[in-house]
Amino acid sequence: MTVYPAIDIKEGKCVRLRQGRVDQQTVYSQDPVEVAVQWKEKGASFLHVVDLDGAFQGYSHNEDIIKRIVKEVDIPIQVGGGIRSMERISHLLEEVGVARIILGTVAIENPELIELAVKRFGSSIAVGIDARDNRIAVRGWIKVSDITPIELGKKVKEMGVETIVYTDILRDGMLEGPNISATQEMIEETGLKVIASGGVSSLEHIVGLKSAGAAGVIIGKALYSGKIDLREALKLEEG
Repeated sequence: MTVYPAIDIKEGKCVRLRQGRVDQQTVYSQDPVEVAVQWKEKGASFLHVVDLDGAFQGYSHNEDIIKRIVKEVDIPIQVGGGIRSMERISHLLEEVGVARIILGTVAIENPELIELAVKRFGSSIAVGIDARDNRIAVRGWIKVSDITPIELGKKVKEMGVETIVYTDILRDGMLEGPNISATQEMIEETGLKVIASGGVSSLEHIVGLKSAGAAGVIIGKALYSGKIDLREALKLEEG
């Protein structure tokens, strides 16, 4: 299992949202690059970066920050948020040096792009499956579709996707625990590598997700608030 510290960028700052709501925002740092270096120095082997401006608006104001993070830390970085064209995908992977792209909205609105991206970039393409009340939410979690998470998981697997980031929106930023049963069901029903996100706030939650078969876990607010010590969490990757 891989532990991914989360760096959510909005208007150039490192922030956390509650349940993806812009009006429930906490700024944790004015410098996301500094935060990335801090997590790397504590032993992180992979970082999870979300461009919230990209997710909400469909275009990025934070590219320079992402470039600086890639330059400053010599560990792989996965990036999601508003990536909706092959041009943007190839730019981030080939020119910026991002290791993995997370596509979300396009899995619903433009599935052909997923297929093309996977054919070209293989396992460097992941899909973000964001669920609210067992329905997929898109465009920065603002719109909810009719498709269920497992239905979408099976669809993207047929397209050649190997890895998904599975988020229970109602638990995100709430520190109330992840949806372990839904995560386990996703793993068992689809056979995908599932990176779990949303609500992780204790080492026990990480252990539970690992036991459920999760390939990774994203930790955000719990790191920033001090509820989880990253070094302790990283010990669970192998143990």
